[in-house]
Amino acid sequence: MSNYKLSASLKEHEDDVRGVVFPRSSFLLSTSRDATVRLWKLLSQSPPKYDCSIISHGSAFINAVTYLAPSSAYPEGLIISGGKDTVIEVRQPGRAPEENAEALLLGHSHNVCALDAHIGGNFVVSGSWDGSARLWRIGKWECDAVLEGHDGSVWAVLAYDQDTIITGCADKLIRIFSPSGRLLNIVKGNTEVVRALCRVSKIHSSGADFASAGNDSIIRLWKLDGRQVGELHGHDSFIYSLASLPSGALVSSGEDRTVRVWKGSDCVQTITHPAISVWTVATCSENSDIVSGASDRIVRIFSEDPERQAEPQVIEAFEDSVKASSIPQQQVGDVNKEQLPGPEFLQQKSGTKEGQVVMIKEANGAVSAHQWSQGAQNWMNVGTVVDAVGSSGKKIDYLGQEYDYVFDVDIEDGKPPLKLPFNLSQNPYEAATKFIQENELPSTYLDQVANFIITNTHGATLGPSSQAAPGGPDPWGTESRYRPGDDVSSSAPAPSMPPRPKVLPQTAYLSIKTVNLKTVQKKIEELNHQLVNDGSKELSLNPAQLEMLQKLMRALDQSLSASAKPSQVITDGVELVMGIVTTWPAAQRLPGLDLLRLLAAATPATAEYRSSSGANIVDVLESSGVFENKDQPNNVMLAVRTFSNLFETEKGRDLADQSFDKIHALAGSSSASSSNRNLIIAVTTLYVNYAVLFTSASHSCLPSSIDRGLVLMNDLVAIVSKATDSEASYRGLVAVGTLLGLGEEVQMAAKEVYDLEGALRKIQQRHKEPRIKGVIFETRDLLK
Repeated sequence: MSNYKLSASLKEHEDDVRGVVFPRSSFLLSTSRDATVRLWKLLSQSPPKYDCSIISHGSAFINAVTYLAPSSAYPEGLIISGGKDTVIEVRQPGRAPEENAEALLLGHSHNVCALDAHIGGNFVVSGSWDGSARLWRIGKWECDAVLEGHDGSVWAVLAYDQDTIITGCADKLIRIFSPSGRLLNIVKGNTEVVRALCRVSKIHSSGADFASAGNDSIIRLWKLDGRQVGELHGHDSFIYSLASLPSGALVSSGEDRTVRVWKGSDCVQTITHPAISVWTVATCSENSDIVSGASDRIVRIFSEDPERQAEPQVIEAFEDSVKASSIPQQQVGDVNKEQLPGPEFLQQKSGTKEGQVVMIKEANGAVSAHQWSQGAQNWMNVGTVVDAVGSSGKKIDYLGQEYDYVFDVDIEDGKPPLKLPFNLSQNPYEAATKFIQENELPSTYLDQVANFIITNTHGATLGPSSQAAPGGPDPWGTESRYRPGDDVSSSAPAPSMPPRPKVLPQTAYLSIKTVNLKTVQKKIEELNHQLVNDGSKELSLNPAQLEMLQKLMRALDQSLSASAKPSQVITDGVELVMGIVTTWPAAQRLPGLDLLRLLAAATPATAEYRSSSGANIVDVLESSGVFENKDQPNNVMLAVRTFSNLFETEKGRDLADQSFDKIHALAGSSSASSSNRNLIIAVTTLYVNYAVLFTSASHSCLPSSIDRGLVLMNDLVAIVSKATDSEASYRGLVAVGTLLGLGEEVQMAAKEVYDLEGALRKIQQRHKEPRIKGVIFETRDLLK
């Protein structure tokens, strides 16, 4: 087997590349946290050049993509993608992103993280953080079967053949199902989270049927009957993705920055990337080329055919970027510089296996990492080791204050970690709450962040350990960086916890302001260009308005990253955005509504806005038809978020107070029959804010607050009784518990009219999270 070398670097994505698929030698597909699916068409082979087009532009991270081969019904095939918004989109390659999708598959209640199409074109399988996998029949476009029984996120799915579906789960188990959803077998043997699956070629020397990999850094080879027939060792951290080559070789990628090629049981090539994580890898069955997607936003193609490899200077530039990259010390362990060999070691000693890494102390005192290439028979510089924040018994300075610990917390994979400072004198829950509020994170992280603090301050130090924690594996892998959302399972007894602080009553207003402004801006500019091409130039933004849009984006970016007074640019931007929201076609208003909900939180000018007829923002959104168009659920969701964000300013709270009846009618009717997770969370957030307002010192004594509180209580009990999403349930419960503070009349109605106790019992059966149990306990205490 010849060595793979870089063929092309494709640099259009604006965030981590999370999914790739390589169906034909003439094109490939990629998905990203920038909310796009991109199609890359090969223009020329020598040197390789590709043309990029956006196939789909969503509202949130897109994590997974698969491709359905052409058929008589779909001559171009189908592109199927899914991500954070829980919707699986099916789209024909030839259609523009603004055109209707072939189908939208609804059913998952949380992030869609895995997709695989049956090779015969009969069905697609999806996996999700909601703990289920689902089978969707092609053409029918409805969920045909739910593959249940998982005790954690389903990170990997494999449509093995027409009779067999395989899933990999955060509970460390592999499950084999029939297409009807019947569980056929449970495969045990993995010691950590299972993140990747792939089919193994019949010509592979092990005789395996499929392979799995995950957080334990081991690739395991399996028969369908559950027998393990091999293990491949070489990766130093989490393995995220697996693929199979026509030759029978396997390809893997992971958190150790590498793509590795395996022949039989041997790693025959290691390709280090200048990135933190190589999230995804795929192979082309026509020419055996490999494609990878990484945290540095780049899609890379590698080929063993010299005719398809990049020009020498391009390959050299790639290798130089690897040398120049920094390696966090957590990835390599404790390094004693005084005992490291010097550069002469690289000339005197050969490596013992492909991918072996040695640390070298350079003449200037720096520590560099070098990796052995078996094919090239030399050491390759793969980066410089940099110190990491840790605790060595000394106080650490952070933002001018001293702390016992300053932890790294990975909120978004591939993004710089947030800093979590902590002193041993603090209550971990109070520190976790402060951290969540300051960084505007979901309250669902509270228990996980608090537990992380507790675990890592009981004599623990930051950095890797060569041994697993007593009683079970280290839930944070080989580095003490916490990753919210990763399911953790350990048999170790939990450390004793301090009392949880009370949640009720909620006294602070909530907002929803997370956004990718670059994506929003680009989408507005694309749609504006489309309006001009479609002959609707009178609706489009003129050059001066486009310049104003750019200034608005910069001002909003500064506003979101610092608590500053709104600038005049933001104030002036309200009129511009309202034009998009009210005059553009309904299907093209989404990015405008996204900006409007940010403006509602950023400036009182949004609440003070009046149209030429004197209508305020609530009246304008009602008359715009956004709540009537059920085909655009994300538009409705963003409109409700706008109402919720009004509570960030005093003028906004006044408007929300005055417009309660209208806002309640719009939000209530839109969520009554909806299963859209994001919409329900937006509505419960809105109701939390109204509960805070009605129980505030200025409103709690008003008769209208009790009447309105009863109206909301009726809605909230109905929402939490049927909500399957834990975040929606939690926010709904917080709103309920806060409203109980209005007094005996509301408390009696909750018990005797709305059967709140019955709703609490349903929630207890459905959700086992400590934070939900805590709020239920507080709520029952208020009902006594």
